[in-house]
Amino acid sequence: MIELGLARIGRLLQYTNLPWRAIHVAGTNGKGSVCAYVSAMLHAGNISCGRFNSPHLIDRWDCITINEKTVDESIFRKAEAEVKARDTRDGVGASEFELLTATAFEIFASEKVTIGVVEAGMGGRLDATNIVEDPLVSVITKIGIDHEAFLGNTLEEIAAEKAGIMKPGVPCVIDGTNVALLKVFEEKAVVVEAGPIIQVSPSTRRGDDEIWKAFQMSEFEPHQQVNLHLAYEAVKQALVRVHSSIKPSQLLPAIKKASWPGRLQKLSIQRITGRTEDILLDGAHNLQSVEVLSLYVNGKLRQKTLSVTWIVAISKGKDSHRILQLLVQPGDTVVAVEFGPVDGMPWVQPGAAKDILDSAHNLGALACRLENPANIEDALQQASAIAQGGPLVMAGSLYLVSDVLRLMRRSGVSS
Repeated sequence: MIELGLARIGRLLQYTNLPWRAIHVAGTNGKGSVCAYVSAMLHAGNISCGRFNSPHLIDRWDCITINEKTVDESIFRKAEAEVKARDTRDGVGASEFELLTATAFEIFASEKVTIGVVEAGMGGRLDATNIVEDPLVSVITKIGIDHEAFLGNTLEEIAAEKAGIMKPGVPCVIDGTNVALLKVFEEKAVVVEAGPIIQVSPSTRRGDDEIWKAFQMSEFEPHQQVNLHLAYEAVKQALVRVHSSIKPSQLLPAIKKASWPGRLQKLSIQRITGRTEDILLDGAHNLQSVEVLSLYVNGKLRQKTLSVTWIVAISKGKDSHRILQLLVQPGDTVVAVEFGPVDGMPWVQPGAAKDILDSAHNLGALACRLENPANIEDALQQASAIAQGGPLVMAGSLYLVSDVLRLMRRSGVSS
């Protein structure tokens, strides 16, 4: 069930003291990476911090970290039980995401974190995470078309929903590559009296000596460069308000320790298939993130060979043909799979493998049909045999990423 609004989360948390301050991150793409960078830097500064991302990857509780470690299952289940009991007792009727958000915020309070790095789930204005009233800083990442049924059909409508996380007197760091949408953000900032507004754009990121003294630009893909700068600016703004004695530039090396699985992730599947070459695992699932993946694959993986073998799963309701148009070239091979049930999100269903294969065939790719498209291990075996050491990429859904990482864990492979 997806039903946006703040009334239910407000009732769930009405008696909960939330002494921690938030760095609140909304946007279509890049939210998770920005949150990972931010929490890594805060941890390096010995600032007690929690992080809440969604969706989870392997276990329901791995979307919550305390000081860069996944929260203990026992702590999660205790807090979740309390929240669910409150939901039942008070007749709140909260959604799964609202229950999860309340659980995360309860854990932040009980674990006495100083700063909570919070990723908005969907949109911003009516997202459950927007119950935070006095964040240290708001961040808006790249805006793209996604979740149109809830957020609107145009970039402007979606941007207005994301801008709903702005708060009076709170600085907001914005991805300046959203050039056509800056007016939307500026107008919203005036209405709510938010500010200052800090725009991160290609020109400002290249001129930032502090960042590029710590790193080589070539270490990061273009979109990662922007996300890094967004995170750094957010940390700078936050530290001014709570830890002004800490020099932000000293925290930058911690970025190298930041982990964000399922985004341009190189993964060994040798124990499962015998393939010695790594595969690429990426949760790209909307047109904008798929474009980024396509640029990477075409620039880095097609250099030695013209064909790529793909393992693809796409959520039901997504435009599989448009997604494949951006990824697949004639002569590629597509193995279509269907991800399994998503814990806590029963409404999420995989698109039919047949539809993916039909689109792949129409685009001039070889379509590989599996007897059981839900068998991810079989898909890896088949794709490895087809690729013969050539590029092998898994993409199309974060829920596919989850299934793959669970398979790796069962096989004893560190991801």
